[in-house]
Amino acid sequence: MAKPPNDLPRYRVLTGPDDEAFCRRVSEALDLGYVLHGGPALTVNGEQTIVAQAVVWPEPAKPSDHVVGFVSSGASSIVGRG
Repeated sequence: MAKPPNDLPRYRVLTGPDDEAFCRRVSEALDLGYVLHGGPALTVNGEQTIVAQAVVWPEPAKPSDHVVGFVSSGASSIVGRG
């Protein structure tokens, strides 16, 4: 999907009290296809912890982003031996 659904912006900052409802809002954004952008930010307003989490809509891959190459058949047998 090239654009976020429901006319949502590509970049969003979700904020609210650090509770189950906030976690569900972030989870719903991830379920829609957004990805986390950095870690959460936390502050205390004197009564409760307030959290913020940025999410972004992933950019479609460009042909120049792909690396072309191969892995030899013997490479997988070497991994993990030491």
